[in-house]
Parts: sequence; structure tokens; C-alpha cells
Amino acid sequence: MSVPAFIDITEEDQASELRAYIKAEGAEISEENSEGGLHVDLAQIIEACDVCLKDDDKEVESVMNSIASLLLILETEKQETLIESLCEKLVKSREGERPSLRMQLLSNLFHGMDETAPVRYTVYCSLIKVATTCNAIAFIPTDLDQVRKWITDWNLNTEKKHTLLRLVYEALVECKKSEAAAKVMVELLGSYTEDNASQARVDAHRCIVRALKDPNTFLLDHLLALKPVRFLEGELLHDLLTIFVSAKLAAYVKFYQSNKDFIDSLGLNHEQNMAKMCLLTFMGMAVEFKEISFGTMQQELQLEEDQVEAFVVDAVRTKMVYCKIDQTQRKVIVSHSTHRTSGKQQWQQLYDSLSSWRGNLATVKTSLQTLSPSA
Repeated sequence: MSVPAFIDITEEDQASELRAYIKAEGAEISEENSEGGLHVDLAQIIEACDVCLKDDDKEVESVMNSIASLLLILETEKQETLIESLCEKLVKSREGERPSLRMQLLSNLFHGMDETAPVRYTVYCSLIKVATTCNAIAFIPTDLDQVRKWITDWNLNTEKKHTLLRLVYEALVECKKSEAAAKVMVELLGSYTEDNASQARVDAHRCIVRALKDPNTFLLDHLLALKPVRFLEGELLHDLLTIFVSAKLAAYVKFYQSNKDFIDSLGLNHEQNMAKMCLLTFMGMAVEFKEISFGTMQQELQLEEDQVEAFVVDAVRTKMVYCKIDQTQRKVIVSHSTHRTSGKQQWQQLYDSLSSWRGNLATVKTSLQTLSPSA
């Protein structure tokens, strides 16, 4: 795909027309083309193109498409610096004004380039930055599979790969897409190795805090397997994460009593932490016991007698636990609960359940075969 040209003339005349137009808009630029060639002309045109960004959208788009069309015929080694300069202009232009136009201009450039061109990385990052300023990330492709493909297509080095994933993550967080953001952050942390895991300290910290804070995130054991998170072992944050992964409410309360200032410094809300730990503790109880008395729940979850039923209703709404209340016998009858962790024990339980199910089917089959002759 190619960007439409400004006008059907030679590249030199096109550059000259652009110079004349920008100069007429008030830019300090010569109308005469440079003796250094097209890439020098474009460097000077891009440097002065700010003045035309105040014009009508269609005129601006026409001018920028013309610049883009000239950029794309340059040799690859001459493109990168110029495209970076143009993107920087569009990202910083007019302190956040006309974001839709700037997104359109960057999109035109992005889609006009060869799909495997490494410099598309720069344009995509710029698109993300502009989209974030106007809560328009939904209009930018951020699907993780697509992002992975681009990382491969553009042959990004480790630093650029991390920068790209971090930028996508921050944009998704800013636009309140917490679930998608969490997947990107896990991808980012998973891309570190034993050799560079220590460099991901900030990302690991941010990932853990975001997961703890998110009211809809309950399963956290996968984070403990990530190398940058393992690098935090022995620190308070790792201890706190471990509590949310597998410990009970009482363990969190004890941790909080000893580390109140630390919890506050993370920006976490103690009451919200208590609510999440209550649910997580209940999930663990529901895996172990199919019937739980109100008294046990009051003790384990630190609830008053009149709070139990409301708590159970809220727990069922999360779809982490399926159960019903027996008000007469004052107990909860569990039909299913999500496991908080996915270890050997959980796989064994799944195997046992499937084996039992298979055995039951065999019994039914045998019974039907026995009854068949008499039918």
C-alpha cells in the first residue's frame, strides 16, 4: 500500500511545491530546493511543517500525505531519522490539540509503509501516544497476537520490544482496559531472562500492584512464575503477593498490622484488600469443603452474623464460587469453586474427577447394554 501523493509531478517539483506552501504559511524556509538532495529537502520541510498544522484538516492531510509519499521513496537508511522527526512533530503538536487529525496522519503513514518495515515501530509508538491523550486507544490495534507479530516482523531488539509492550500497557491502563493491560504486562515480564530480570524491577512492581488493586483480578499465581517477580523474593511486595496467591485472610491482617505504611505507600486500599482476601479465603474453603457453616465463615472471614448472607451473594456474583445458602441449617452448600492456584494437587484433582466421570459413563453404558435385549 502507498500513501497518495500531493500532486502528480516529479519528486523535486513536489518538494519545491511543499517548500512554497509552507513558506506562504509563515515558515522560515527557502523556496529553492537544497543541493543536498531529496532527504535534505525533507529534513528542512519537516522541521518547518508546524505552521501548516493550524490549517483546515483536509489541507493538512494533503500536505502531510505529500511529505509521507516522499519519505517512502527514500532509501531505508535515510528514512528512519526523518520519520522519527515527523512523528515527534505530530505527537507533540499543539499540546494535545486536534488528536483525531494527528492520529489520522500517523495512521496514513503507518499503513502506507511496507508491513515489515522496521521504522513502522516508531510510527506505531507515536500512534499509541496520541491515542492515549484522547482516550482513543480502542481505534488502535493492540491485540496481543498482532503486537507479537509486529515485534517479529520488525525484528525489534530487546530494548525496543520492552519499550513497545510497556507503551501499550500504559495506554491500556490509562484507558481503563485493565484486563488487556494485565495480559500485555505479563507478556512484557515473561520476555525477560535470568540475565536481565533484575532490570524489570519497576515493571514487576507495577504489575503486582496493579493486579492487587484490580477488583476483578483474583487469580494471581501465574505472576509468581515470572522471572522478574521471582527476583523480588524476600521483599515485602513479594510477601504480600504470596499472601494473595495462597494464604488466608488472617495472614493478610497480620501482614497489614506490621506493614501499614508499606500498604499505604503502594496506593492500595486496606478495605478493598480485606474484601478481596475474604473472597480468596472463601474460595479456598469452598474447594476443600462442600458444606461450610455460618459459624466457620464468621470466624475465618471475620464477619458478623448478619453479614454472612450478603457476603455469599457478592461472592457468587464474581463467578469464582457457585453455592447456595441453607438458611434453616445456617450453612453454605458449595457446588463449585475456582482454584486459587494451578499446581500438581489441582491437576491431580482434575484427573480424579475425569476418571470418576469416565467410570460413571462406563457403568451407564454397561447398564444400557444389559437392558437392551429385553427391550
